[in-house]
Amino acid sequence: MRGDSHPIMTGNSSIFKLDNATLSLFKDVNTSIIISVIYMFVTAINLVGNGLSMWLLLFRTSPKTPSIIFMINLTLTDLAIGTALPFQIAYQLQGYNWKMGKHMCSFMTLIFYTNMYCSILTMMAIGIDRYLGIVRPMLFRETRERKTIAVVSCLFMWAVVLSVLYPLMTTDLTFDIPELGITTCFDMLKKDMLPDKTAWAAFLFSMVFVLFLFPFCVTTFCYVSVILKLTRDSKTAQKHRAIRLAFIVLLVFTLCFAPNNILLLIHTVLRLFYQKSVYMAYKLSLCFSCLNSCLDPFIYYFACKDFRQKLRQIINLQTLSSADLMKLEHKESLYTAP
Repeated sequence: MRGDSHPIMTGNSSIFKLDNATLSLFKDVNTSIIISVIYMFVTAINLVGNGLSMWLLLFRTSPKTPSIIFMINLTLTDLAIGTALPFQIAYQLQGYNWKMGKHMCSFMTLIFYTNMYCSILTMMAIGIDRYLGIVRPMLFRETRERKTIAVVSCLFMWAVVLSVLYPLMTTDLTFDIPELGITTCFDMLKKDMLPDKTAWAAFLFSMVFVLFLFPFCVTTFCYVSVILKLTRDSKTAQKHRAIRLAFIVLLVFTLCFAPNNILLLIHTVLRLFYQKSVYMAYKLSLCFSCLNSCLDPFIYYFACKDFRQKLRQIINLQTLSSADLMKLEHKESLYTAP
């Protein structure tokens, strides 16, 4: 994200001079190729892993518990980013030249950021669900209409994310750069995209603190509480599985989400107030944020016993007799949220 430091702007044609950092980014072919290759791997793994996950969650996993509903929501956002990444790959390989119009640019950008923040909120919801099922089981059992609450929660997440990202839906995010003969998509932003610096501050606060930092703190609390509970009461297998799940979730946050959100805040503050930039680092962190869509199926594996069993049957990792399967289900149900 770049704010133009020059005040003379008319629509999408601006009287401005590219700074050296921006110019070097758009001319850096190697970085563009590296980002494109990362996106290619992510797209392939995303579509295969999440396609299989969606099939298992929709047609082979029953009953549809709140955790399953949250996982379906998470898989949906992952598949959306998987279908959007090829457009970003084409944009990168064409030298940051967007050829599909301003509406498609806004739509693809919206998908990109909606995936990130809906994933964050959904992982928080899964963490809360496991916390209630394992640490507060009595409260968990007293909750009525849990499936309805899960569906409403998913709709609420989408509403919150789309309301925060509303400026991306209503702004022309393309930007013509005549001296390079390219039209960028969400790589150059006008300062007047929002009315003033207060509006920019509110926009950034909502993205970084409301949609990232708060869910991160809640998710960390839930999984640490689950691990402590299982450490006291659980047998070794259940404890190790809970620790692996917590590790993967926190890895997704720290590897995929934290660098991007922190650099977004730093870059925009530097750009708006000090005319400096860390955009190259932000651009690289943005591509790593998509890795969450490849790691999410591992979350399903450790969080849902039914998903785990169906996947084992499909890939023939282990064959269980009916008696063994009943024993395993009984054992896992002791410490697995329904």
